Amino acid sequence: MELLTPGSGLIIWQAIIFLALILLLRKYAWGPIISSLKEREVGIEESLAAAEQAKNEMASLKSDNEKLLKEARLERDAMLKEALTTANKIKEDAKEETTKITSKMIEDAKATIENEKRAALADVKTQVAMLSLEITEKLVRKQLGSEKEQKALVDEYVKDLNLN
Repeated sequence: MELLTPGSGLIIWQAIIFLALILLLRKYAWGPIISSLKEREVGIEESLAAAEQAKNEMASLKSDNEKLLKEARLERDAMLKEALTTANKIKEDAKEETTKITSKMIEDAKATIENEKRAALADVKTQVAMLSLEITEKLVRKQLGSEKEQKALVDEYVKDLNLN
C-alpha cells in the first residue's frame, strides 16, 4: 500500500510547486486575463451605454421627423388652399372680364345696328323724296302749263320737305 499513499516529503514538494505555480500564474497569466476581462467589461458597458444613447437619439429623431412631416403637411395644405383660392379668383376675374367684353360687344353691335338703321331710313327717305319729286314733277308738268307756276309749286314742296 505504500504505492497508494504518497510520502510526506512528496506532498510538501508538490504543495510548494503548486503554490509556486499559482504565484507564477497569478503574476503572468491571471493578471493580464483579469485586466483584459475588466477592459472587455468596460467596453461592453460603454457599448451598451452608446447603444442606449443611440436608441434615445433615434427616438428623438423619429419624433422630430414626425413633427417635420406634420409641419410639411400643414404647409402643403396651406399652399393647396392658397392655390385653389387663386385659381377661383382667376376664374371669377375671367368670367367678369368675359361678361364685360360680351356686354361691350353687344352694345357696339346695337349701336352699329342703330346707326345702319338710321342710315337706311335716311336713304329710304331720300329715295322717297326723290321719287316724290319726280312724280310731282311729272304731275305738275301735265297740270301746269307755265314755267312760273311750276317753280312756285316746286318751291312749296321743297319747303314742306325741309320741315319734315
